Amino acid sequence: MSEIQHLVFDVTRGAVYDVVVVGGGPSGVMAAVAAGREGMRTLVVEQYGCLGGSLAAMGVGPMMSFHNRAGRQLVFGLAQELVDRLQAKGASLGHILDSTGYCSTVTPFDSEALKIELETMAAESGVQVLYHTQLAAAIRDAEYLQAVVVCNKAGLTRYAAAVFVDATGDADLAARCGVPFQKGRARDGAMQPMTMNLKVAHVDMARLRAYVEAHPEEFDHGSVELLRQTPRVSLGGFKSAWERAKADGQVSVPREHVLFFEMATSGIVVVNTSRIQGLDPTDPFDLSRAEALGRKQCQEIYDFLRRECPGFEACVRVDAPAQVGVRESRHVQGLHMLTADDLLSQTVFADPVAVGGYPIDIHSPEGQATNTTHLRPDIAYQIPLRSLLLAAPSNLVMAGRAISATHEAAAAIRVTPIAMALGQAAGTVAAVAVRTEQPPNAVPYQAVRDVLSARNVYLA
Repeated sequence: MSEIQHLVFDVTRGAVYDVVVVGGGPSGVMAAVAAGREGMRTLVVEQYGCLGGSLAAMGVGPMMSFHNRAGRQLVFGLAQELVDRLQAKGASLGHILDSTGYCSTVTPFDSEALKIELETMAAESGVQVLYHTQLAAAIRDAEYLQAVVVCNKAGLTRYAAAVFVDATGDADLAARCGVPFQKGRARDGAMQPMTMNLKVAHVDMARLRAYVEAHPEEFDHGSVELLRQTPRVSLGGFKSAWERAKADGQVSVPREHVLFFEMATSGIVVVNTSRIQGLDPTDPFDLSRAEALGRKQCQEIYDFLRRECPGFEACVRVDAPAQVGVRESRHVQGLHMLTADDLLSQTVFADPVAVGGYPIDIHSPEGQATNTTHLRPDIAYQIPLRSLLLAAPSNLVMAGRAISATHEAAAAIRVTPIAMALGQAAGTVAAVAVRTEQPPNAVPYQAVRDVLSARNVYLA
């Protein structure tokens, strides 16, 4: 405990677990559930008062995408189980046509129902959840991460485990362990912008659809024909009015259009439009500035919608997110650094643990554009186990968007269905490691594959 002995606060020794997962977002929940279902005594530490991370605390929606552009489903396992459970409760329509044309499908959901369902899955799996708790420090020697110190209402508490999973999104635990990493893109460290999502209700969807039918030139990507085929609206547009508002100084958001998605309940719309550039989400002062700037941008967007956009005239704001959304920060150096070429060439790995088909989707760190590299419609790229594993500490597994991947590759695998698949893989390798009494970076891949295959994970 050398790094914290100088503190005046006492550090309480907490329970010892098989697996401790830091972060209860999409990847962290699935990591914890996967480990719990394999009989591991598992703790998940979450900074907010709910599970779900970006899907709950950051207002992200819908989930996109479980499929490639050809419509072939690639993500199954626990992520699909979650959708099935929500759909059974009337809290999701399942996978529906994406009327932007950007992906083949989107998966709208009710965020409050999602929180409850994730808690139910965790409880059924024997997972213990610790809310309102933040990572304070990591205690490690040359080879192993021995314990994490967390901070909450009880003060500072030390939790030891055989294996740890970093599902913080920002690789906070790995960074505290001294794991090498880079931020953003290789040439200058610039990161994709943050976004504060805006959720509004009472949108007149019939009026909106009629306007799109009459003015298709105002909307990007999709077509009126796609819109006619889907029960929920997904669109980017209002281009002329948006450009006028920017020119008149009514809107200061450096974005090329307004992007919005209708959710599980008709008339409730998530607006994913704000763009907060040039700030580092791992810097607490930058993150604080991003929150204030995001709220300012959302007010501008809300006023624009009510003033200029048919169907939005009487909309009302609901569910302000607890935190600004983060697309990118640290990328750790793992046993394999996933690259754009790995995705584009569909590299066949000896140790795949997840498969995706989402494009390389880079929101410009400095401009108004969204730079997309669309992959072949039938693409099915693999993500190897080695991108989740580290040379040291050998008992730390990465999950979610902070795995070992370049700026470009991370722009494809950062979306929530793939993050959930990576979480399930992380929890599975953690469980196999505990069961076989080996560090995760030494477990036989086939043992991990056998468990994932038995749990309905598609591995190609």
